Amino acid sequence: MYHHDVPLTLIPTESWGRIPSDVECREWWDTYGMLGHIKDHSELVAGVATTLAVFAARKGLGNPGGLGQDDFVQSVRVAGLLHDLGKTYSIEHGGNHSQIGAAWVMDLIRNPRIAQGVVHHVYWPGALDLDKHFLPLAIIYADKRVKHDTIVSMEERFADLFDRYGHTERSREWIARAFNQGRELEHIFSTFLGEDIHEYPFDRRRLVR
Repeated sequence: MYHHDVPLTLIPTESWGRIPSDVECREWWDTYGMLGHIKDHSELVAGVATTLAVFAARKGLGNPGGLGQDDFVQSVRVAGLLHDLGKTYSIEHGGNHSQIGAAWVMDLIRNPRIAQGVVHHVYWPGALDLDKHFLPLAIIYADKRVKHDTIVSMEERFADLFDRYGHTERSREWIARAFNQGRELEHIFSTFLGEDIHEYPFDRRRLVR
């Protein structure tokens, strides 16, 4: 379940490929046979991440390589929509769903920053620097706030992960490590954005568009 051994590849600031629409992302869900409950999960993760990106854009963050605010927000949203693109395949055939999905995303849009958000959506192996790595960090945190098709606290999300995947000492260590990073991210986002993200009422009706 948890793979933290994906090395971090630093991407030049100006490296952006195509930023697809929501419609294209949902078409790719079908192309790669995404299960319905994973689609629901991905919609909500994208919504939470989009909310964080909108807050960040208002604060003046998120203009790497001269990217406009709308493209910045949409790139974060796309990474959320596609973060589990490889999940159904990995359930049926095995493999690391983050790496599989990132490879497919690169093939589809040649956008290394969005692909980076997919490959590292479980755990970030570098510094938690919002200026340099907002997109993947937003996806990591958003994913930690969505249990199946419901927005929940991190505590509830990780209680479920421990129950489903914490069967060995190694898996429990990985899950605990991801939880601790999520809590640190929650503090960083709250401090920078001026919002108590832990208490913020992410609303499904407003997040899915």
